[in-house]
Amino acid sequence: MLKKNQTSISQDIEEKILSMYAKGMTTSDIEAHVQDIYGISVSDSTVSRITDKILPVAKEWQQRPLEPIYAVVFLDAIHYHVRSEGQIVKKAVYIAIGVNLDGRKDVLGMWVGENESAKFWATVLNGLKNRGVEDIFIACTDNLTGFDAAIHATFPQTEIQNCIIHQLRNSSKYVSYKDLKALMADLKAVYAAVDEHAALDALDAFGERWDKKYPKISQSWRSNWANLSTYFKYPQEVRRLIYTTNAIEGFNRQLRKVTKSKSVFPTDDSLLKMLYLAMMDITKKWTGRRQNWSLIHAQMAIYFAERLPK
Repeated sequence: MLKKNQTSISQDIEEKILSMYAKGMTTSDIEAHVQDIYGISVSDSTVSRITDKILPVAKEWQQRPLEPIYAVVFLDAIHYHVRSEGQIVKKAVYIAIGVNLDGRKDVLGMWVGENESAKFWATVLNGLKNRGVEDIFIACTDNLTGFDAAIHATFPQTEIQNCIIHQLRNSSKYVSYKDLKALMADLKAVYAAVDEHAALDALDAFGERWDKKYPKISQSWRSNWANLSTYFKYPQEVRRLIYTTNAIEGFNRQLRKVTKSKSVFPTDDSLLKMLYLAMMDITKKWTGRRQNWSLIHAQMAIYFAERLPK
C-alpha cells in the first residue's frame, strides 16, 4: 500500500482527502470513503485540519507574479452564502481568467468580497497590476455599472467587450413568451451582423418593430453600445473569443458543481480553500493553447502592433 519513498500511509490518505474535497464531496462522504478504503476513522476536525494546510498555498498562489501582457482577460463574479458574525450573508467571489500571448488560459486569481461592485473590481485590477500585469489588450465583462471606469483607471488602453449573452439575457427577461422567438431572431440580426454599420441598421429596424411594446430593450443596447460593439472590428476568430464570457462561465459552472453540497460556508477561508482545490482540479485539463491561436495572434499583431513586445 505504500508508494516508493513514502514512509507512512498518512501522506497518501491526506492526498486522497484533498482530492475528494476538491471534487465537492461532503465531510461525511469523505469519512465513509476513508473508512471503506483504509479502515480508518477520520473526524470532521481531521478533514478540516488536513484541508486547512491548503490555505497558505492558496494565498501564495493568489500573490504569485503574473505575465506582463495578456491578450484577453475574462472578469466575472460568482456568489455564495457565507456565515459572518452570526448571520448568513451573500458574498461575491471575483474571478479573473487570462489568455496569454501564447494562447494559453490561466486563472489569475479568485477574491472573496462583498456583493459585486465596480469598487471591488478596481481593487482586483490594481492587484493584478501589482503582480506584474502591465497591459491587457481586451477585457471581457458583464455590463456592471462602473466596470469600464474601474478597468480604465488601471489599464487605460484596454478595450472592453461586454458579454453579448449577458445582454441577451437582460433583454429577454420581461418579454412575453409568444414574442420571444421573433424578438430574439431580430436581435440576432444585430449581434451577428457583418460589421458595426450593418448592426446599427439592424438595431434601428429592431426599434421600429419592438419599441412600442418593449422600449427599454433597444434603449439598453444603445446606451451600452460602446462596449457591446468592440468585437465588430475584428475577424471571426477573434470575435468568437471575445463576444461572450463563456470561457469564465464554463469555469464557474464547474465550480458550482463542486460546491453544490455546501449551501453555507462557515468562513471566507473555508470558501477560498474549496474553490482553490476545485480550481486546481479543473485546470489540470487546461494543457493546450486556444484553438486557431495562430490566426488570432496574427490579427492581434496588427491591431496591437505598438503594444506587443519586440
